[in-house]
Amino acid sequence: MEIALILEKLILIVLVFAVTMLFALYSTYAERKVAGFLQDRLGPNRAGIFGLLQPLCDGAKLFAKEDLMPNTPNKILFVVGPAVAMTVSLLGGALIPWAEKFVIAGYGEVKPYIGDVNVAILYIVAVLSTSVYGVVIGGWASNNKYSLMGSIRAGAQMISYEIAMGLSLIALIMMTGSLSLVEITQQQSGWHGMQWNVIYQPLTFIIFLVCSFAECNRTPFDLAECESELVNGHHVEYSSLGMGFYMFSEYASMFFSSAFISVLFFGGYNYPGIDWVTENWGVNIAGLLGVLSLLAKTSFFIFFYMWVRWTIPRFRYDQLMKLGWKMLFPLAIVNIILVGIFVLIFK
Repeated sequence: MEIALILEKLILIVLVFAVTMLFALYSTYAERKVAGFLQDRLGPNRAGIFGLLQPLCDGAKLFAKEDLMPNTPNKILFVVGPAVAMTVSLLGGALIPWAEKFVIAGYGEVKPYIGDVNVAILYIVAVLSTSVYGVVIGGWASNNKYSLMGSIRAGAQMISYEIAMGLSLIALIMMTGSLSLVEITQQQSGWHGMQWNVIYQPLTFIIFLVCSFAECNRTPFDLAECESELVNGHHVEYSSLGMGFYMFSEYASMFFSSAFISVLFFGGYNYPGIDWVTENWGVNIAGLLGVLSLLAKTSFFIFFYMWVRWTIPRFRYDQLMKLGWKMLFPLAIVNIILVGIFVLIFK
């Protein structure tokens, strides 16, 4: 039985990794298509039908490029930087519940998530906070002043927004009474989707969403790679797979953040009528629709990330700090007080 459980978890790890990488791969294609649409351009349309082979061509191009090493005494750290960024961006997906369960004949129930721990939110916050190490290590080891400034900016940005993000999660935990993503998802089940946390905590959602842009180094908070000031920021010295790892880690983080937001605030795999589908069509059909529901919500937020990138200009560094410390931080504290009053009165 233990061997079967280990095989089950290994298969789930491979599936989650494959889905994450597939979304990260084609997010680069979607990014350019969305940018083309918003700027009245075509976007990639030459490699394959509608340009669908463009991400594969880009991957092959990065793999075939010469991997240059700058004149730096920290060659090992120069290699470790993008590896850390890529690894950390994949760790959070282990706790995302993709459906309630599946029933396989002759085997039994399968829970479609790699792990369910009672401190899942703490684990994810810890993982997100370590993602900046890949940027800081790579920028410092590049022996380039622009890279160093980009890595310093990334560290300061992480500290500024991690506090507001953590406080917003405290408000959510006060409401749900749990740190488990599985339990939080189950609490949001309902016929019309009226149990979704975003309905009861819209301010928490807005604070968390803004902070997630900073966590993923997405515009308007991509100060670590500001090309107008720092050439290309922390990865200016990288080429070939090093550059590819940094790029893929950003899109993998964006996929995970979108899935995390969907689970916390938009019911995760829940959708209107899930109980009716379970009763009439079976657990497996309901579970499959649940997976598609979560992927659809995740895709919407990925599109939202891209929409914002090509709509809002980049903040100045002082504006970024002001927003984090003077606006989001006090707002998150006020939000905790309001949620605490709500919980005392209505729970």
